[in-house]
Order: sequence, then C-alpha cells, then structure tokens
Amino acid sequence: MQTGQLWDIFCTVIDNHGDLGVCWRLTRQLRDAGQRVRLWVDDASALAWMAPTAHQELGIDVRPWTVASLASTLQSLPPADVWVEAFGCDIPAAFVAHGVATRAQQPKWINLEYLSAEDWVPRMHQLPSPIMSGPAKGWSKTFFYPGFTPNTGGLLRETDLLSRQQRFDRAAWRQQQAPNLAPDGLLISLFCYEPAALPQLLAQGVGTPHHLLVTPGRPLAAVQQALAGMAVPPHWSALPYTDQEGFDEMLWACDLNFVRGEDSLVRALWAGQPFIWHIYPQDDNAHHAKLEAFLDWMQAPESLRKAHRVWNGVDARQFPELDSSALSDWSACAQTAKQRVIEQDDLVHQLRGLVANNASTD
Repeated sequence: MQTGQLWDIFCTVIDNHGDLGVCWRLTRQLRDAGQRVRLWVDDASALAWMAPTAHQELGIDVRPWTVASLASTLQSLPPADVWVEAFGCDIPAAFVAHGVATRAQQPKWINLEYLSAEDWVPRMHQLPSPIMSGPAKGWSKTFFYPGFTPNTGGLLRETDLLSRQQRFDRAAWRQQQAPNLAPDGLLISLFCYEPAALPQLLAQGVGTPHHLLVTPGRPLAAVQQALAGMAVPPHWSALPYTDQEGFDEMLWACDLNFVRGEDSLVRALWAGQPFIWHIYPQDDNAHHAKLEAFLDWMQAPESLRKAHRVWNGVDARQFPELDSSALSDWSACAQTAKQRVIEQDDLVHQLRGLVANNASTD
C-alpha cells in the first residue's frame, strides 16, 4: 500500500505528444518512488499507444482536464500535497479557488519548466514566484528547471534504466527490424519535424548499405513527400506507433538517431548513441541560441555542430556525409555526455527533495 504524498500534475498537449510523454514519465517515476499521482491532461488519446496500461496503473489516476470534469469531481477529491504545472500551463482557476477555500495552507506549487542548457537556467532554478492576484494571492510557486548540470533540476531517469539497457538484445532487435542490413550498413532512426535538409539525408542513403527507420506521424509524412521527388529511393521502412519502452529500444539499437523535442532528446542522451536533435522551432528563432547552448554543453565536435545547424535550418549548407570518422567522433561525444548526466541526481529525486525541504520548514 502506497503512503507517499499525493501529487496533482497538469499537462496540456501542444506539440503532438512530447509534453504528454514527459508528464507520463514523471507520473510513472513518482509512482515508482512511492508517491501517488493524479495526472490531469486535456488530451490523453496518445496514452493508448504510448502507455497502454496507463488507466490501470496502481497509484496513478489519469483524469480529463475539462471544466465539466473539474466541476463534477472537485468536491470529492482529497487535497494533493503538491501541484505541478508542466511547461508553463496554468492550473484551472476553479481548481485553485477550491484549493484556497478548503485548505489551511497552500500545497507545494511547482512550475516545471522546459529543458535548456542556456547559462541563465541555474540562476532561475528554484526561484519563488509570488502570486499577486486572484484567489491564490499571497501564495507562491517555485520555478523548477530541468537541466544538464548539477545546479539545475536534472533529467528524468528510471532507476532501472541502466539494467534494462544491459539486458537488451540489440542484435535481435536489429535483425527483426532490418533483416537485410549489411554488416557495414548504418541503422538510422528518424523522429523529426519537417527539416529542409531531409531530402539531402535521403539522397545520401541512395546506393549505400544504410537503412532508415521512419517513425509515424509527421516524420513519415515528410519522408513520403521527399521521396516523391526521388527517382531512386534509399533503403527505408516505416515503423508503427510504439510505447515508451519500445521507443527507447529503437534508440539503443540504432547507430544514429534523429530525435526531436524534449522527451526524445533526453532518451537519446540515455541511449548513448550518436544523435542529431531537431529542436522545436520558434518564430523568433530563439531556438537557435538554445541549440548552440546545448552543443556547447555537449562539447560537440565541429562536424556534429555543422550537422545540427544544417538539420535545424540555422545553416543552409549541405548536410555532412555520414562517414565512419564522423560517426566515431559523434559516438565518443554521446558517451561522454551520457556519463556526465548519469553521475548527477535525476529530476524526480530532486523534486522530492525540494518538496521534503519545504515540508520541513513549514
């Protein structure tokens, strides 16, 4: 029987499934650490394939985030010890008002921010934010920033991650997904938006022993569009939707991973294989500085920096050749980066420490 604290996590699905992916990993890892969690989400449909048992998991209560659902359940809900608003989403006013009216003191209220390697993140991490108006006036939130360095909030990481990696049969997975892959061929996964350099990557695969595994949704649509203009296609195959464990296994098995957004970036880091990150594009190009900060933290070699800049549209030059020398450098970089973050406290450990410290000083 679980006796840990009760957490309310609020998630709005904005960019396909990345936000929900992060929130589900957080929810599950908190539960595995002995906590009880209610996950409020405005669109939980992706959990059907991302986490097929989500609605049957002990210690986890997945709830619809709608005005109607809140109105019908608020009075019967036990109050949570911790509120988490993920990625800057606002907790519903009715929920906040009910909490103020029925509680003697405020819960620990955490604003879980986006992941960044920029140098201002440590300065903002764990800063309080007083609430100046509304029913919660006089309360405060705490900014919590995930990050890649010890002075930030860390990264989501399961306690059994390394042991699962060690048990994984990489050869069997590769044989099942690409049975005709040549011994000198690269197995490459593609999870991206719509990069301008995609046709270059596909053309580079023509006449090589490499095989491209394309994930469903936007990546598959982008590849199909690019292939329409090619007389000779590369070796490739389309993957079905998979759960989070299956996505991890794909990253572990491939020689090079193209990933996008926040959740898959972290999973690519844990995989320790060479990867190229397609950062979420912003209209004001603020993502360019975010990308450069990450490459600096990675201590990325120049060839890997060039590949990232071309893939993200920062640089209009030709996408670099995927030769053995470049892949060797990228692999060494990925392994070193993985080791640095493995040695740091994970995000759930730090979140629980923050909540425990707050409780001890109330």
